[in-house]
Amino acid sequence: MSGASRLPADSGLALITGASAGIGREFSRQLARSGYDLVLVARDAERLDALGDELTAGCGVAVESLPADLSREDEVSRVVARIGALPRLTLLVNNAGFGTTGTLARADPELQAVMLRLHVLAPMRLTQAALPLLLANRRGGIINVSSVASFIFAPGSVNYCATKAYLTTFTEGLAAELAGSGVRAQALCPGFTHTEFHQRMEVPEDRVPFLWMSAESVVRASLRSFNRGGPVVFVPGVGYKVLALVARLFPRKLLGMLTGRPSSKV
Repeated sequence: MSGASRLPADSGLALITGASAGIGREFSRQLARSGYDLVLVARDAERLDALGDELTAGCGVAVESLPADLSREDEVSRVVARIGALPRLTLLVNNAGFGTTGTLARADPELQAVMLRLHVLAPMRLTQAALPLLLANRRGGIINVSSVASFIFAPGSVNYCATKAYLTTFTEGLAAELAGSGVRAQALCPGFTHTEFHQRMEVPEDRVPFLWMSAESVVRASLRSFNRGGPVVFVPGVGYKVLALVARLFPRKLLGMLTGRPSSKV
């Protein structure tokens, strides 16, 4: 059932942000099928409730809807407080995010600030809130949904690439801190994925059509790698693994030439 509910004491519990669509929704579905009870966080309460009803009916798990706008400090604090009251927390999936296009000179300053708060500050605060619970239980972990964009810089997406680079590096450092604790961390770095995320950015699907992946396959690969103790920085898809390796080995100056230059009309 949707809304607040009492969660059974004998199964894992996952909290997922950005749960109402795309990769977050797919994490919710696959984790529910694995027997996880869920706390679902997103701005759209109606969509959260509909997803909660679907998962409760289809998977027999308990689901709590927690509507929140994680670009707002007071809303983040509310989710932080809820995490502190979840002693059974097993997995935190920081997935909420969005992208923009266009040069920084023409960008809406507040929208760019929202991106930084959502991609950087919110995951850090939720992770910090979850860690004491996970460490006390010596199991589970944190999946931060980053991007292959974290390995590059690109005109027209300067803050998106920069915030995702933070999230990937943050996860690598966190994993080093957690070594030997029984708690794991993964930076999931997908590329083009069939979700509302790229639809909102009006990214045409005929762009590199052979590299598009489904949200289902991205999440399945992520969870498989996470459960098997795979790499901290996980890139799904062979093509994207190659691109990520090239991006990490390529000289930054040449990488900038490959990713293009902004229009002179800034």
